[in-house]
Parts: sequence; C-alpha cells; structure tokens
Amino acid sequence: MDDPSATVLALLGLAALSAGFVDAVVGGGGLIQLPALLLGIPTAAPVEILATNKVASICGTSVSASTYYRRIRPDPRTFGPLMALAFLGSAAGAAVASHVPRDVFEPIVLVVLVVVGGYVLLRPDIGEQTALRFRGRRHLAAAMATGLVIGFYDGALGPGTGSFLVFALVGLMGYSFLEASAKARLANWATNLAAILVFASQGAIVWYVALVMGACNIVGGYVGARTAVHHGTRFVRVFFIVVVSAFIVRIGGEVLGLWS
Repeated sequence: MDDPSATVLALLGLAALSAGFVDAVVGGGGLIQLPALLLGIPTAAPVEILATNKVASICGTSVSASTYYRRIRPDPRTFGPLMALAFLGSAAGAAVASHVPRDVFEPIVLVVLVVVGGYVLLRPDIGEQTALRFRGRRHLAAAMATGLVIGFYDGALGPGTGSFLVFALVGLMGYSFLEASAKARLANWATNLAAILVFASQGAIVWYVALVMGACNIVGGYVGARTAVHHGTRFVRVFFIVVVSAFIVRIGGEVLGLWS
C-alpha cells in the first residue's frame, strides 16, 4: 500500500469530521468515510479499508455514545442486550468480511433504504414520542434480534448501520428518534469494537490513517451528539430523512453505474 500524502490525510480527516457528525445524529457516517478511504488509499486491500474505517468510527462513536448516555439516560435493560448481540453479530460479520463481495450488498442496502426512507416520510408522527410496541420478553427478543442482524451487517460491510439501528428502534420497537439515536450509538460502539478486535488479529488496520481520522471523528461525534440532544426529536427525524435520501442517491448511482 502506498503512503498517502499530507494533503490526502487532511482530506481524509475532513471526511471523518463530517462522518462523525452524521453518525452521531442518525448514523451512516461510514457512507462518507468508506468512499473517502477508497479514494485516498486506492492501493489498500478492501479489508484494510473496512478495518481502518472501524477504528476511525469507534473514536467518534465513543464520544457521542457517552454524550447521549449522560443526557438521555437510556434504559440499560434494552441497550444492554442490544449491545451484547450486536457485538456477537459484528464479530461474525467481520470474520467473513474479506470473503463477501461489496456488490452483493449494495442492491439490498438500496432497497432497504428506499423502504426505510419512504416509511418515515409517509408517517410524520412516527418517532415523535416513545410508545413501545412490545413488553417484557418480546421487547427483549426484538432488541436482541435487531442487534444480531444489524451487527452482522456492520461487521461484514457497515455503511448505514447507525441509520438501520435508529429505524429498527423507531419503526419496530416504538422509540422516539432521540431515544433511538442514543441506543443506536451504544450498539454501534459495540459493533465497531467487535469488528476492530477481529480485524486487528488479522493485521488489517492502517493505524496512522485510522488515528488521524479518529481524532477528527471525535470532534464531529461530539458536536453531532450535542446538536441532536439540544434540538430534540424533530431535528433528528428531519436529519434522518435528509441523510437517508442522500444515501439512496449515492448507492443507487453505484448500483446503476452512474458514478463509475
């Protein structure tokens, strides 16, 4: 792999700053960071790109998750099992990441994003307030299934994971957007950690790039989390729709070959 220049590192840092902000509010920062890494270090192997992205992401996620936890105080009876199964799912996904081609995932992700975005757009009342759809064991089972499935996806590929977590917690379980964002950040931290442990054992992380991007991601994550908490659920909902729409355009263009 060729070493990136100082200019390329600076641009990667800027991408990580933006990704940290987006990730902290509604998730999906990987859809900014991953393309930036692919352009910035084109000679790196795909698994190196994924691994480096995870290290940068966990830096910002650590800050945003702690900010949400202090200010929102999410219920550990939900986010505990969610994090645990997300961790296991992500570790399994990371273990097979180097064997799964990207083009298998992109059409699936595109369809899911269209459904998610359309559902939220057509249901203006969804996520305004917490109105849980399940209780007791059913609630626990829904949280664990969400963590396991989305965790696996995050370990194997990752872009849009935070947005999928937010939507699952809002659409499936009945949380408000703000509470869902808080729990999603905690779960996303667990998925990042699991993937990093697997990738580190494979020697796949480009550490000096990851740490530069991680420092910038921390700033973006801190600002994004405080902005979301300050402006509340309505802001997060609008931001969610805007971000998902942008992802649909970007991934749709790749699937149709418009950006190649």
